[in-house]
Amino acid sequence: MERPKKPISITIFGATGDLSERKLIPALFSLYCQNLLPKQFRLVGFSRGELSDEEFQKFVTNSLRKKGHFVYEKEVEQFVKNALYVEGRFEDADSYQKLYAKLKELDNTVYKTCSNKMFHLAVPPVFYENIFPLLKKSGLTDDCGQKKDIQHDWTRVIVEKPFGRDIQTAQNLDMLLGKLFKESQIFRIDHYLGKETLRNILAFRFSNTLFEPIWNKDHIEKVEIRLHERLGIEGRGALYDNIGAMRDVGQNHVLQMLAAVAMENPCGVTGSNIREERAKIISELKPFGPAAIKKDVIRGQYKGYRKEKDVDPKSQTETYFRMTTYIDNERWRGVPFHLSSGKKMRERNADITIHFKPTRSCLFLPEDNGQHLCNILRFRIQPKEAISLRFWAKKPGFQNKVIQKKLTFRYRESQDFSKIPDAYAILLYDCIIGDQTMFMSTREIEASWNYVTPILDQWQKVPLQIYAQHTDGPGKQITNKQMPNNK
Repeated sequence: MERPKKPISITIFGATGDLSERKLIPALFSLYCQNLLPKQFRLVGFSRGELSDEEFQKFVTNSLRKKGHFVYEKEVEQFVKNALYVEGRFEDADSYQKLYAKLKELDNTVYKTCSNKMFHLAVPPVFYENIFPLLKKSGLTDDCGQKKDIQHDWTRVIVEKPFGRDIQTAQNLDMLLGKLFKESQIFRIDHYLGKETLRNILAFRFSNTLFEPIWNKDHIEKVEIRLHERLGIEGRGALYDNIGAMRDVGQNHVLQMLAAVAMENPCGVTGSNIREERAKIISELKPFGPAAIKKDVIRGQYKGYRKEKDVDPKSQTETYFRMTTYIDNERWRGVPFHLSSGKKMRERNADITIHFKPTRSCLFLPEDNGQHLCNILRFRIQPKEAISLRFWAKKPGFQNKVIQKKLTFRYRESQDFSKIPDAYAILLYDCIIGDQTMFMSTREIEASWNYVTPILDQWQKVPLQIYAQHTDGPGKQITNKQMPNNK
């Protein structure tokens, strides 16, 4: 990959927050170590805390050490020298002028040219309506008065999910963004789109002739998509209690996992083709009516959630959901997609499992007569990233019996595993080079909210079931005892 040449100022709004500390700073350091940041760059923290440059640099250092980067002490020391801090409030216009002055000073005294500028909004979505207009009004997103070259002179804004609370708020935010910025400047980030295993699904499907001809309702019985976490809300009580699992991961991560496995061949690697196909498949999801909500949707809350810090003691917010949905198109009509996500689950698992229809073999019978001769393909997104296939082979001996076998590709056993970058590192680099392929488009945002909003409108009609921590969640879990594992 080519190292960007033009200087860049990377400003993180909410720079001392959890997302910045755990994900963004380590991701930028990873790019730095691989020479994928320009030689001249600055990381500018923008937050309301009173910090000096030296104190922010110490914060950056501690962030990297928590990630285990203390072994790269020399690189950490050099990287941290590029960190600066500007104190400011997101709703205060004067704070943006302070930031503008700092970036202008960098252009004049450090870079001695107009730098590219990237603004990453690592803040709760409630601040967006203040930040967007003030960013524009302050002049921070303007060019330098020179002839604009889209390849080398740019200002870009990265917006974190969830983008809105429902279809109306999402459309309002998008209209606001559209008035203030060009679409080429807007990068709506869902870090799951940067995960190597999820990205590999498209390569697996469309680069191998083995599976694509049977990737349809005639051969597939069902699809299971799980995003389970052992952790709870981890101190995010005030934020999480206002959104819940469906808005937090259902509207974005889970639907993007579904899109990867169900979309049509984009017939090209351009960002617009891939984003269009993702949006199209999400828009073809069959809407939930009242009867389907009652029959096919479960929502739950882990025991003890209401005692978490900053959570309403009578909270009705879900920490778990499970639902069965269908895609209304020729390829998938009638195939159930079982989607589930939850916190404080028995195991940490993010995976997609394809259950193929059983074969009707009169020649060979399974060793256990209660088993069906069906193949199962599993994409394990995290942890222990892998792709595995369950198949059947004849058991050695005189009888015509077959037994289960498994083929598995484990990323950690690959010689290239150490080269797999973090999802945020991939996406931040994509933003720097202007590749929007793995960022959500306006149409994807609208399609996902069009699907999820009717569910949320009827959410309170679905009983909230309390489930014990570190279990499989409430009610009857949709699982298959024969599902292959990668332990």
